[in-house]
Amino acid sequence: MLEVTFVTNNGKSVTAPVGSNLLRISLREQGGIPFKCGGGICGTCKCLIEKGLENTDAIKPKERKHLTEEQFAAGYRMACQTFLTGDVSVSWTPRPAAAGARPVSTSSASDSLD
Repeated sequence: MLEVTFVTNNGKSVTAPVGSNLLRISLREQGGIPFKCGGGICGTCKCLIEKGLENTDAIKPKERKHLTEEQFAAGYRMACQTFLTGDVSVSWTPRPAAAGARPVSTSSASDSLD
């Protein structure tokens, strides 16, 4: 198992199997990474791997259409195209709700059951 820390989502940490897709982990665990398509077409799931960049797989051709070499060097990836081999910490720029964007909850129902 590996650990993913969603820095932008109050540092929420979750575990997932090695080889998991970053966006799928975010969706399953309500991590909060924004997305529209999930297929490498729109680029809305751009995120910064703050720690553990070495624990991501190779950059995909679809990512090269949305990100520059400078962004890759700084640690940016597209969550929908990134598979993990170890622990990572990830952040992103929160986006206002836009037409066609899927809202992403960053809290769970259990948060209000105290």
